[in-house]
Amino acid sequence: MPVRGWKRIVLKVGSALIAPSADGCSTRYLLSIARFIAECRAAGTEVVLVSSGSVAAGRNAISFKQLPLPINIKQAMAAVGQSRMMACWAQLFDFDCAQVLLTHDDLKDRRRYLNIDNTLRTLLANQVLPIVNENDTVATAELKVGDNDNLAAMVAILADADALLICSDIDGLFNANPRTTPDAKLIPLVEHITPAIYAMAGGSHHAIGTGGMATKIQAADKATKAGIDTLIINGQKATTFDELLADRHCGTLFQRQQERISAKKHWLRHNLKPQGSIVVDAGAALALQQRGASLLPSGITATAGHFDKGDAVLLQTEAGLTLAQGISQYSALELAKIRGAKSQQIASLLGYCPSEVAVHRDDLALFETTTPA
Repeated sequence: MPVRGWKRIVLKVGSALIAPSADGCSTRYLLSIARFIAECRAAGTEVVLVSSGSVAAGRNAISFKQLPLPINIKQAMAAVGQSRMMACWAQLFDFDCAQVLLTHDDLKDRRRYLNIDNTLRTLLANQVLPIVNENDTVATAELKVGDNDNLAAMVAILADADALLICSDIDGLFNANPRTTPDAKLIPLVEHITPAIYAMAGGSHHAIGTGGMATKIQAADKATKAGIDTLIINGQKATTFDELLADRHCGTLFQRQQERISAKKHWLRHNLKPQGSIVVDAGAALALQQRGASLLPSGITATAGHFDKGDAVLLQTEAGLTLAQGISQYSALELAKIRGAKSQQIASLLGYCPSEVAVHRDDLALFETTTPA
């Protein structure tokens, strides 16, 4: 039967496990991870691997020692390291592997997003292991997801996974930093991710890694809200994977939430970077939150930022609380001309009327709680 009842998992492995010395690939920790993947597949559990490590894998090929690494140096290292990293994984398996390179643009574009989904499903249906990584060779700051923890959560949602496993170099989430606090205690179960949980996180201490416990909690937050159990586990210990295969608890389990929302709503909420914001009046805020309405021009009091039609925008109250994120049917300049107007006045004000709403309810994802802007 599938491992622990999971039919499909996304497993994220970071640079600290791929390249422990931050200077080329090593199989030191990967052997036990590869065995776990193989046994999962043999038991009927599909696996998607999200693997960091291209920069670390190619670092010793580029002569540059100063930190932080400039973007062009990172891209050059990644260009060398991608093939090294794939070769390192491929030598550990007796089945085919496929490289899937993504940027943030691929995930925020609805058509590309669906193409990625179709590719992953086709690979899995043909018993090929997808190995996903951010395309560091070409990605610039504005194109990057930023870290592979959050990328893994996005992939887990996209692939409709049952579980997201995030490998770390510690046993899970502790109530204090276990490296500096000897009596720090592991938290085995997190039912709800609260500000107190985020407060326990720290940054990355690894020379190459871009994530830390904070990004792992962010990833868990995204995944659990999509109905996906999330585990933070110690990828350096072979016994971790023995425990998982034996259906024994290990690491920190972030429990999935009971209600799931649609994949499109998650795409709207988590995969798009807002290019500006729209301020709405009290009546519009009430209609959005309680009646599931679209946003009409009449409810808009102001805009901020330079956004175009089709861009993602935040919807905020006049008090500065963020209500939702959606796709604007108009540019900021157009909304400045029609804000406060009735829908039937749009044509006379602009000379055209492509839509009677500013943000359609189907292109809008409400946040569960309002947050300060």
